[in-house]
Amino acid sequence: MTQQIPSTEPELSGVRNFRDVGGLPTVDGRRVRQGVLFRSGHLAHATEEDAVFLASLGLHTIFDFRNASDQKLEGPDVELPGVRNVNLPLSDPADGSEFWKMVRDGEIEQLRGILGDGKGANRMIASYRTIVTQRTAEHSQVLHALAEDSVPALMHCAAGKDRAGLSIAVTLLALGVEREAIVADYLESNAKHRRYKVRRSDSSAAGYSPEVMELLSPLFDARAEYLTAAFDTVEETWGSVDAYLAQGLGITPEIRERLRERLLD
Repeated sequence: MTQQIPSTEPELSGVRNFRDVGGLPTVDGRRVRQGVLFRSGHLAHATEEDAVFLASLGLHTIFDFRNASDQKLEGPDVELPGVRNVNLPLSDPADGSEFWKMVRDGEIEQLRGILGDGKGANRMIASYRTIVTQRTAEHSQVLHALAEDSVPALMHCAAGKDRAGLSIAVTLLALGVEREAIVADYLESNAKHRRYKVRRSDSSAAGYSPEVMELLSPLFDARAEYLTAAFDTVEETWGSVDAYLAQGLGITPEIRERLRERLLD
């Protein structure tokens, strides 16, 4: 059940990984409405044409899940007239500016030390699990905002893959979207035109050698095992998605119904 990319999908020059998550099916036969929930990478490098397109979406709120280190590295989002920007930093997928400095600047031996032998993927899995258990207040705030007035909304982080991917997944769980469809949408971030551009200080061939790129790949891939780890953590910690939403995020049946009214056809 792979979501088809609409033929009308825009090709934005300075924004990676943009898409409308409309069309995804729910378990009770409904679908996410087109034009109400979008996801992307950061908007800091949006061109003038990109900004015109984004402004045309009629956005109410942009949720930016980047932290201060991300914003210092990439810059602030482009400002769109009349759109509310909400910054809710979620823990970095691999934690900390020092780690990412090593990713950008580290020699091959250092990269082997921090990422080799499965360490990169394990780090990502641990991060997804941590975000689920420790960022309940942020995810609660997002869902309450969507239920109240914040639609249409765009969610993004740096690459639009991990922190935005998890936040979109939580939203889709609350809407009752089929689990397969949530994973399929998440994996769309692997498309070549969507992927975050890896930046290394060493711009020579050695800096981007096959071994370097293989070591870095767990950080820049969307892998089903990462999202599955997050889903497993929900079940292990709360027992079920319904309990997670109710107890973990404080989402009442009334709020879920309001979410469904705003976001589903």
